[in-house]
Amino acid sequence: MVIATQLRPERCAFLVAMHASLCRQSVPWEAIVALDGADPARLPITLAADPRVRTLALPRPVGAACARNFSLDEVRTEYVNWADDDDEFTDDAMEVRLRVLEETGVGWCAGYSQDLHPDGATTLWRPPTPPGRHEAGEVWRYWKDPADTIPLGPTTLLARTDLVRAAPMGGLVQGEDYCALAVTCLSPGVVLPVPVYRYRKHPGQMTAQNSYDKLESRARSFAHSFGLSLRTAYLSARESDPAAV
Repeated sequence: MVIATQLRPERCAFLVAMHASLCRQSVPWEAIVALDGADPARLPITLAADPRVRTLALPRPVGAACARNFSLDEVRTEYVNWADDDDEFTDDAMEVRLRVLEETGVGWCAGYSQDLHPDGATTLWRPPTPPGRHEAGEVWRYWKDPADTIPLGPTTLLARTDLVRAAPMGGLVQGEDYCALAVTCLSPGVVLPVPVYRYRKHPGQMTAQNSYDKLESRARSFAHSFGLSLRTAYLSARESDPAAV
């Protein structure tokens, strides 16, 4: 698990809730918390006292994309997921996806997400990519244009660590995990029709800021092109030498 955070005071309670959601998982896990220019002394005590949580203290703020990419070097698990510091996982999020990965040998497994509203109510979000198995590159069929709804919720992906390192977050200042959707272009995977992630809606979230729309189209365009290029390169290599891919 990789979580980037600047430990902003208004978000620390959300980070504690994220950690609590990890503690409710039924399978072993460990987390890398990338402190994006934040003082390690401000890490909430529940995380600081948990031996499953390791920190990567960055000397200055670098943004979520860079912080997550740096954290990938510290990951010791076979599979990795990433999350925002203000969201949560459903209680069986890790177990249901890990079981699919281990039983099928695919490279990634994703699910549905829920919008988590301030009153605690949730609204289910179904991605355009239908449930079931998808071959490498097939997910991009459901993201025909950068302006379209993204094909999967990026934070619903549990994927092989080596694949995520091959398709990291890019260097975008927002929408950075759109780039990591390109992991679906490198291996077959499975989409489960169950919610595995809760996306918290609150006034301080990045997508609620007035400036967010100014770069959204550029972020989507870059991520979309990145995935297409990776898909083309992978399929070309497979066609020329199937045994090598």
